[in-house]
Amino acid sequence: MRTRSLLAVAGAVAALTLPAVTPASAADNAVLTTGSAGGTAVAVGDVLTAPLADGTAATLYSSATGTSGISCKTSQFTATVTDNPAAPGTATESLDAHTFDSSSCSANVVGVLGVTSITVNNLPYTTSVASDGTVTVTAASGSAIQTTVVLRTLLGSINCVYQTPSLVGTASNDDNSITFTNQQFTRTSGSSLCFANGYFTAKYAPVTDGDALVYVN
Repeated sequence: MRTRSLLAVAGAVAALTLPAVTPASAADNAVLTTGSAGGTAVAVGDVLTAPLADGTAATLYSSATGTSGISCKTSQFTATVTDNPAAPGTATESLDAHTFDSSSCSANVVGVLGVTSITVNNLPYTTSVASDGTVTVTAASGSAIQTTVVLRTLLGSINCVYQTPSLVGTASNDDNSITFTNQQFTRTSGSSLCFANGYFTAKYAPVTDGDALVYVN
């Protein structure tokens, strides 16, 4: 009887323990992985990059439904991973660079002849990537996400400065992309040729860690 009791207790302990081990192992997947969903965890300190998705443009239009404004065919971001916890969770990155090639940009605003430069100011920004695919970009406390656009006009060069407190996008594992849609900026300085509001839309893909595709878990 004593032997049977000990075996029964051991069996009960094993039955209680094994189910607890399985979910813990599944939770070991990091939020950001390479190779596949649930693949190799992206290391803290790794640098992620992404250009515009092929055949797309980054746009800053004067309204959410219009097509008047600025369009650029070449843009890229670079971010350093600062935390990559187990999924589900939220990874964080430092957005160190966000560039636009002005030679690929055009403007269809009355009185504007072309785009001299687009500069993203106040870097770095903090970027969070949640397991549900939500990507949030914020500036340091007391600062703002800011972009300075220099335009060539009939009256000479003008500077248009736009700000927003944050940007919210969506990450997709279908094409390893991050998409921002109609993210509103407000003009904080510039002439009347600078539209009062700018709505930013862009799709960046693929997001890579070196040569490896990045997935969100």
